[in-house]
Parts: sequence; structure tokens; C-alpha cells
Amino acid sequence: MDWLERVARLRQWNRNGVRAPHKPLLMLYALGRFQEDADGELRYSEVEEDLRRLLAEYGPVNGTTPAYPFHHLASDGVWEVRTDRGPGSPGSGVRLLRSSGAAGRLAPELRASLRREPSLLGRMARVLLDLHFPPSLHGELCEAVGIELEEAETGPVAAGREERAPRDRRMRELVLTAYEYQCAFCGYDGRVGAVPVGLEAAHVRWWAFGGPDEVDNGVCLCALHHKLFDKGVLGVGDGHRILVSQRFVGASRAARDHVLALAGRPLRGPQPGVAPVAAAHRAWHAREVFQGGPRPAFAG
Repeated sequence: MDWLERVARLRQWNRNGVRAPHKPLLMLYALGRFQEDADGELRYSEVEEDLRRLLAEYGPVNGTTPAYPFHHLASDGVWEVRTDRGPGSPGSGVRLLRSSGAAGRLAPELRASLRREPSLLGRMARVLLDLHFPPSLHGELCEAVGIELEEAETGPVAAGREERAPRDRRMRELVLTAYEYQCAFCGYDGRVGAVPVGLEAAHVRWWAFGGPDEVDNGVCLCALHHKLFDKGVLGVGDGHRILVSQRFVGASRAARDHVLALAGRPLRGPQPGVAPVAAAHRAWHAREVFQGGPRPAFAG
């Protein structure tokens, strides 16, 4: 059985680029717990809060209860649920899962495969990460679910929702050039000799969700603002002005100067003759990634 292919094709809502990473997040969490205790099971009432936090931090703005993937993941053949009465899930209702003593774990065949081939766990995790999250979030997401990956566990990524063209390795250089090697949010332009450091090409619409490797889907950002952009703290609104989420709070001067003060500022760049971020990609990010409403323009 090709487990990489199976986790790459988890059945989930997928229309018009809508993010639905509920099952992938539960799978990553289950893999992390398996790595910690291969014989353990996940009792819903004990892991509900962990899963809720994962969905809140890494899921779409319009999230759902963790009961949904806990129940429905079993239909993909990688997960099983039992209750105090025996095998099978009682349904996707939160109260039912709690009161029935529902507990889940990876399917028996998958657990056996992971025991025979320990490196399979890392390859499965990388498939899930590559298909559902931008690279800037992979490290912290692995920490959040307790997965330890080795560089040797890269393996081939199974086909996802559709066959995609290979990534364009020129994307980073094209985007950094378009923005003249400075962060479009803060203007940072650090170099070591002639080599830029701490500058990255951020996809506005994530590649995993149909975002093309094209300049009008990219923006040059420093490492800090790239992470905040991918976490939905920052966005790009109408008139290519910077959005700062109302959900972001910070009392320090650094938080004010590096984040809060950006609200309402125009993007720096791109240079004349280069297409700015396309409206369709800005709209996708605002709908699927940006957290809540934007703050008013900073007046401090």
C-alpha cells in the first residue's frame, strides 16, 4: 500500500482555492504522537484542546471544530476510532465524541508499516507539509505537533490535488529584483558583501493552493514579515496598502515599530514596469490566510 499517495489524497473540501487543512493537521498531530508513543491512542476529550489550538493557528479564518476531522479521517483508511462500546466513531458531534469515550489512532496497517520502516513517518509528514502549508511554517508546525524530521527523510512527494508544473527556481531572484532587494513592508535591504541576507520571495497565494511562481504572485519580504504574512498577521489590501490584523497584539516598542506602524502604509515597489501583486492573489490571501479584520491606519 502506498501510504504517501494515500495521505496526499485525503478527501477534503477543495473548491476555488479554499483551504481545508483539518485532516492534514490531525494526521500530523497523530504522526507526532506515534513518534512519541507508538502504542498510544488519542482520547478525544484529552486532545481536543490541542487540536483546537492547531486549527486556530494553522487553519483558515473560518475554522471548524476538531470533532470534524476526528470523525471523518477514518474514511481515508489512515485512521480508526473506537468508543467505550467498541469499534467505530459515534459521529462528528463534539458531545458524542466526549461522552462515548471516543479515541483515535493511526490505522493498524499504517502503524505496522511505520514500525517496519521508521523513515516513512518523516516522508509522510513532508508530503502533508508540502501540500498544505508554505515552507516558512514547516519548522514551527513540526515543533507544534512534536515531529522530529531528519534531512534524509525527504523522499518523493506524492501527487496532490492535481498535477502541477515543476517549481520555477528563478522565482526568488525575479521577485527580489522586482522589489530592488528590499522588504516591501519595512524597506530592510541587508547584505553580506554582495549577497542579500534575510530577504525572501513570499508567495501571496500559496503554491500548494494553485499559486503560480510568477512575479505578480510574489512579494519581497524580510524573514520576520514573511512569517507574519504567512501567519495572517499581515496582508495586502486595496491600493496595495499593508493590512495589520486586529488579532495581533504587542505592547513593546518593537511590536509597534515593526508591525503595528505598518497599518495603512503603501507597499514599497515593485519597480516601474513590473506588475504589482494581482488582485486575485491578494483576494485569496485576504480570504484564506489573513486573520480577522484589519486595523485602521496607524496614526502614532
